[in-house]
Amino acid sequence: MAAAGARPVELGFAESAPAWRLRSEQFPSKVGGRPAWLGAAGLPGPQALACELCGRPLSFLLQVYAPLPGRPDAFHRCIFLFCCREQPCCAGLRVFRNQLPRKNDFYSYEPPSENPPPETGESVCLQLKSGAHLCRVCGCLGPKTCSRCHKAYYCSKEHQTLDWRLGHKQACAQPDHLDHIIPDHNFLFPEFEIVIETEDEIMPEVVEKEDYSEIIGSMGEALEEELDSMAKHESREDKIFQKFKTQIALEPEQILRYGRGIAPIWISGENIPQEKDIPDCPCGAKRILEFQVMPQLLNYLKADRLGKSIDWGILAVFTCAESCSLGILAYPGKLSLVYIPVNLWR
Repeated sequence: MAAAGARPVELGFAESAPAWRLRSEQFPSKVGGRPAWLGAAGLPGPQALACELCGRPLSFLLQVYAPLPGRPDAFHRCIFLFCCREQPCCAGLRVFRNQLPRKNDFYSYEPPSENPPPETGESVCLQLKSGAHLCRVCGCLGPKTCSRCHKAYYCSKEHQTLDWRLGHKQACAQPDHLDHIIPDHNFLFPEFEIVIETEDEIMPEVVEKEDYSEIIGSMGEALEEELDSMAKHESREDKIFQKFKTQIALEPEQILRYGRGIAPIWISGENIPQEKDIPDCPCGAKRILEFQVMPQLLNYLKADRLGKSIDWGILAVFTCAESCSLGILAYPGKLSLVYIPVNLWR
């Protein structure tokens, strides 16, 4: 990601990648799957990762690797976004920030290799270097254990029951192979790498003359219908939406826009915060936009396969402008570090 203070916008695109590239030691930006935790200590516990509305475990949505050059304490820095995919919530959001110096207890001082490791199997790593065990279902901190084998760990009774029903009842007798026989619990979102490109400078007046039926044709029929229905309203909403379409016209597949301190592009006039609405960080610093999640990401999540429908226009994530030490060696939650207005198009 760009250095602090830089203004160019970086666009994120979802692409398939081999499993080894999405592991923690590669410092990935990614969507779905299990979190690739940065710091192996101080992980958020089950209470911090429970939906505030329904109480169920949140699903990992994405993480953005966003180090701050010139900041020794944030040589490695990552932001993690979780959401609730259960009805009737299908939105509840939580964000965590973690940062580490270059010399730390978890990673080599040197950059990771660009070549795949000798062993690139698909087995899931469910224990961190700190010794912390992770839930077999979601990959978050797992303080609970199976009372029979004492080798399967879970974040909650709900996930333990789900795993038992989907195969652990039989696998419990083979505890040495647990990491190789994890079933599909139908809980994780599909996994993709977020590949970053810098947004090209374009002239809005030129783009506005383009045929938008062609420009957004690749965005998926459901999303296109939502966007077109909104475009029928001739009002301030229409101006905001037209500006949104103009901005994304040349790269309609973008799922994320990153740029610390830039202005977000809104898809509608609903839930646009004023500066006074964005609470300061507890350290006293202002919060600034870190990145925004775009509606195109919904096409990759396949959330409707469970009969549930998470939805947003954009998700704008505001973080501490100073990237304060509250994020060092721990994962403080959204109430202390971030502010997320959910900008809808409905």
